[in-house]
Amino acid sequence: MRQPARWLLAFCAGLTLAPWAGSGHAASTAAPTAAPAAAAKAPTMTLTVAAFPAVDEIVRASLPAWYALHPEVEVKVVSREVNDHHTAMTTALSTAKGLPDVMALEVGYLGRFAQGSGLQDLSRPPYSLRNDQQRFVPYAFDQASTATGAVLAVPTDIGPGTLLYRTDLLRRSGLSESDLTTSWTGYVTAGIKIKAATGAYLMAHARDMKDILIRTGLGPGEGLYFDQNSQPVVTSPRFVRAFELAREVRRQRLDAKVTAWSADWSEGFKRGTIATQMSGAWLAGHLNNWLAPSTRGQWRAAQLPEGAFAAYGGSFFAMARLGDAERKPMAWAFIRFITMNRDLQLAAFKTQDAFPALLDAHQDPFFEQPLPFLGGQVARRDWREAASHIRAVPVHKQDAFAREVIDTELDKVLDRGKDIPTALADAQRLLLLRARR
Repeated sequence: MRQPARWLLAFCAGLTLAPWAGSGHAASTAAPTAAPAAAAKAPTMTLTVAAFPAVDEIVRASLPAWYALHPEVEVKVVSREVNDHHTAMTTALSTAKGLPDVMALEVGYLGRFAQGSGLQDLSRPPYSLRNDQQRFVPYAFDQASTATGAVLAVPTDIGPGTLLYRTDLLRRSGLSESDLTTSWTGYVTAGIKIKAATGAYLMAHARDMKDILIRTGLGPGEGLYFDQNSQPVVTSPRFVRAFELAREVRRQRLDAKVTAWSADWSEGFKRGTIATQMSGAWLAGHLNNWLAPSTRGQWRAAQLPEGAFAAYGGSFFAMARLGDAERKPMAWAFIRFITMNRDLQLAAFKTQDAFPALLDAHQDPFFEQPLPFLGGQVARRDWREAASHIRAVPVHKQDAFAREVIDTELDKVLDRGKDIPTALADAQRLLLLRARR
């Protein structure tokens, strides 16, 4: 249930605190969802829930069950495109004006909001969210937690990473899944063989290689770009290796040089010119439903190469610290209702590919069902296993800027031949100056 901008922002932003998609809405909508006509009580309170696609659809779908419990509490869903939504929430939190009672947040933005004091700390009474911590996928709960022990949001869906690959292209290249997954160097070598045998590219863009590799091999307490002392770490071996392998992908002409969610990207899947894609598990649903439905049965899912585990996106519900005090108890009841109800979590998974953050939902037989798009593979079971291995990574207030710096330097390496040590040293120098601000 990921939308284009969500995935890119979530994954590239660092996936942490301590990373969907429906058919993105082009314009803001703010229409109330009416309570049942046969409600036993006329509404005496209205809650405003601010969300983005497809979280808004999940909220609306839950309302009949909500009204059965609380016919006196109407829920108005305010929906905006993902970027507009988070911009609006940033403004509302900074000015304390126009605050919704409940706000959905993408993990890539949650880290930014955690740097301020606008969100309600849900670890404290009367919320005491840590009493329910064991009910959630550990890394998702950790993503909403700060170094000081505050918990600023409740996870609702996650995006366990997976490697999707075309079996027909592997077969024509004389390769098997293990050739892709045993090691990162083996993955690139397999790409060379795929290109030679079929003409297909290994991946959409060499940047995809960098994005995943900088998330492997982190030390204890180390963030994606900065350590616990706010010192940049972009000259470390993991960045060197990420740049080296991304450069090798480009040198071997193994990437199509197309960006995710572009027309060329989707055409690459339809035409079989892109052999693999690292993404969240939700991408399999998008390929099946609208990106490349004609390729049903030709795809399979595997764990990421070399035993790597990463999250691609994730959604949360939060409350503003300065929100209306009178409505806060009912707002909290709504958050608990939509995040801790097993049936609602499973319904969102089945209709919107929203992989549940609630562990209670993970034991449902739905996880054991074969996926026709993946040739009957029981892939949800593997994605559940991946989720259990993912760990949250501490964020830094300058992570978004750091991502831009690293992407710029990588482009100079890929497109202009800049040597890697110089590129990373230049990035380190710039981030060192910025981190002190």
